[in-house]
This record gives sequence, C-alpha cells and structure tokens, in this order.
Amino acid sequence: MPNSTTEAPENVAVATLAAHPMKALVFRGPNQIALEERAIPQPGFGEAVIKVSVTTICGTDVHILKGEYPVKPGLTIGHEAVGTIHALGVGVTGYKLGDRVLVGAITPCGQCGYCLGGNLSQCGGPIGGWKFGNTINGVQAEYALVPNAQANMAIIPDELRNEEVILLADIASTGFSASESAPVMLGDSVAVFAAGPIGLCAVLGAKLHGAGSIIAVDANPHRLQMALQMGATHTIDIRKQDPVAEILRLTGGHGVDVAIEALGLQQTFENALRVIKAGGTLSSLGVYSGKLAIPSESFAAGLGDHKIVTTLCPGGKERMRRLMELVLNRRIDLTPLLTHSFSLDRILDAYTLFKEQRDDVLKVLIRTEPTHI
Repeated sequence: MPNSTTEAPENVAVATLAAHPMKALVFRGPNQIALEERAIPQPGFGEAVIKVSVTTICGTDVHILKGEYPVKPGLTIGHEAVGTIHALGVGVTGYKLGDRVLVGAITPCGQCGYCLGGNLSQCGGPIGGWKFGNTINGVQAEYALVPNAQANMAIIPDELRNEEVILLADIASTGFSASESAPVMLGDSVAVFAAGPIGLCAVLGAKLHGAGSIIAVDANPHRLQMALQMGATHTIDIRKQDPVAEILRLTGGHGVDVAIEALGLQQTFENALRVIKAGGTLSSLGVYSGKLAIPSESFAAGLGDHKIVTTLCPGGKERMRRLMELVLNRRIDLTPLLTHSFSLDRILDAYTLFKEQRDDVLKVLIRTEPTHI
C-alpha cells in the first residue's frame, strides 16, 4: 500500500486540478463527434489517471462513429494511449507520478473468473475487457482514467520513443493474435484478407510465428507494398486477380493452412473460408456488423475439419511488456504504419482523412503535447 506521506500530496493535487477542464473527443450520436471540455478525472481505489501524450484513431472508432457498433452518447472514444502518470489512486503500487506508460486497449481486472481462466480479453463477460471508448471514457483526450491500473500500466523503457510503442496498445497485439490463436506453425501457408493496419500487423505476426508463405490480399497498391515490407511473400491485387483462384493456384490447389480475415465483411469472410485447406483454420479479427453467414459449399458441408477462431485484442501490462521487448530488441518496427500526425485540436480533420482513406493513410497519430517522431 502507498504510505500516507505520498498519498496526501497526490490527492490534494488531483482535487485541485480536477476543477480545470481538459479536451476530449466525445461521441454524440451516429456520425456526430465533437471536441468538448470535460473535467480531468480523479482516480478511485485501484485506478490511475494518465496525461495522454499520444493516441490514435482505430478502425473500430470509425465503426462507432458510423453507428455500426453502439456506444452511449456522451462517451469519450479512443482506446490506444501512451502517457505519463498524473495521479495514482489508493492501492496502486510500483509506480510513481511522471512514469511513462503504455496502456493496452484491453484493460482486464485480473481477478474475475474469465481473467483467472486465462481469457483476459473477456474480463467479466463477452468483450468485457474492452472498456476504453466502449463502456467507459476513452483516451482521445488530454487525460484518461485507467481502470485496474495495477494490471494495465506497462512502464516504457527509456530507450523507446512513444511512437515506437503506441501501436502495441491495439493493432499490433490484435494482428499478432491471429497467428497465436490459429495457431500458425513453422512453415505454414497463410493468407491475410486485407492489408489495412490490422492486416499488416497480422502479416508481421505470421512472419514472427515462422509462416513459410504469407499472401496479402487487398485493392490498394500502397498497402500491398507495405505488406511486403512487413513480411508478405506474395501479394494479390483484387482489382486485377480473383483472390480465391490465385491463392488456390499458389498453393497447388490445396489451399492455405491459415486464412486471416482482418476486415470484417461478409465477402472477405467467405473468401477466407474458401481458401483454407481441409483441416485448415480461419482466424477472424474483423469487427462484423449485421448478419454473417457461412456458405455451405465453401464449408465442406461442415465435414472438412475446419476451424473458425475469433480473437479480441489481448491486453494487460504483461502483454504490453512482452510486445515492447520485440521493439526493444529490434524484432519489429511499427513506425512505418504511422503515416499521418495531427494535434488533438485537429482530430476532426484526422477522422475525415482516416474515414475517407485519403492520401494512402494507414494509421493517424494524435498528439496532445509536443513530441518528436
């Protein structure tokens, strides 16, 4: 437990600063977001408040903006953050004010049956680990409240810059999880639909897991080129080739061991199903809205020993620490995915760019304070 000499000054500081407003991006309803002034949060027992340094816009945020994934109006959105500890609640130990931390998009409690059973992402129930910008205020703000802080704040090594670790909070952890869940084995053939930020991280994850061939599928030449940089051995431009026919050709008619669906559309889901071999796995990362159907002709009437697995981004501070080890030891470099940068004051412009997929955008970095990329 923190001693009383450290608790009192912190609590006084928090009470004073809480009266000052901060800026936060708030969801008002479908296709309605606005930058508003909000009170700086105060931490309760087991919680912490971070001063956000950098955050990002994620594809899931666009689903929320469009009303395709429901959240309550008035919620601050966003779920990828690096920041410094501004205030610590009672019961949070091993940290000090000013520590630079990475907080995952998924913030498990570490104590419920789901967490203790190893299903941290499903903390408390289905999708329960995803709280930021879903069930509690998110991190597209100047300050953010971190729940279950002891389990979820990973101290960033001094050698690493904010920009090197911010994408570990969600898209890298999610993308890598596709190969972990399948699992991808040494020498496996893998197809990735499509080569957006999550798909590009899935390509990199398949490489880390020792896949033999990695086939990236997309309609954007820039993204396909980036897929090669991340470790793809083949690319398929769907504007020029039928992806199913081409994947079957590349695999001698057998299909791939693992197909990763990273877009969340019926068509890409079906195509992924059509290219897995007998006994193969469809590893799904997409966020689906509406009805999702399995066509029987591509499912071998349910008798092909196929597997369909889904994964919500793994979170928690140990997951973040392990991912930072990959960056620290130069096993991965995610900075090429950060194609654009905006200040928090211009976050609405950033959303427009990202939503319309202009200017070869991949990931948009949002800065709440001056930093160097």
